[in-house]
Amino acid sequence: MTHLYWVALKSIWAKEINRFMRIWIQTLVPPVITMTLYFIIFGNLIGSRIGEMHGFSYMQFIVPGLIMMAVITNAYANVASSFFSAKFQRNIEELLVAPVPTHVIIAGYVGGGVARALCVGVLVTAISLFFVPFHVHSWLFVGLTLLMTAILFSLAGLLNAVFATTFDDISLIPTFVLTPLTYLGGVFYSLTLLPPFWQALSHLNPIVYMISGFRFGFLGITDVPLFTTVAVLAVFIIAFYILCWYLIQRGRGLRS
Repeated sequence: MTHLYWVALKSIWAKEINRFMRIWIQTLVPPVITMTLYFIIFGNLIGSRIGEMHGFSYMQFIVPGLIMMAVITNAYANVASSFFSAKFQRNIEELLVAPVPTHVIIAGYVGGGVARALCVGVLVTAISLFFVPFHVHSWLFVGLTLLMTAILFSLAGLLNAVFATTFDDISLIPTFVLTPLTYLGGVFYSLTLLPPFWQALSHLNPIVYMISGFRFGFLGITDVPLFTTVAVLAVFIIAFYILCWYLIQRGRGLRS
């Protein structure tokens, strides 16, 4: 039986990866172009006037945040759009009636989201090499933060798809929740520049911890304790996974 579950998992992974690779011009190229514009405008044009940030050039400071922003957006968007499309086209019913555990379904879709996020992250990192020298302080934290963040937002995209009833619902959360939290998560600035009240308020934003941990992996600087970063990511991943499992197991929004 375990072998059959593994076959099912690999099949979902293959389907998800083929899905975004087949239309790579729409899934992989746009984030690379967007991040390149950020590098040019904020890094070269504005960064030269800002000067150094924690001993690094402004361009070096924002690169980890921009990579993480691309990872967050693409992990979320891939699973949200893919799962909702399967639900809209009634394909998801084939999985629900098949002898496939809910854990395998979740792992399959999340794996697809993580794969796209990692592809985009690698491409954006490659583009950044044209603007700043490559510098890694801790490969462990680069990989750990990147993987955990991709998993977390893949699960978040799955939750969005479960609750969504129309394609418009897929864009509501990224537009009104995800984008503001990302821009206020320390991508373009250090929390130490904020007044005490806004620093304390920023700590309520979970994306702050992800970007701070990822920036530590590259530059060795952080705005929040590393243990807190890992703990926040772990708690959110566990909570979102349990919620996804419960909703899919109950057929919430999936069974007509």
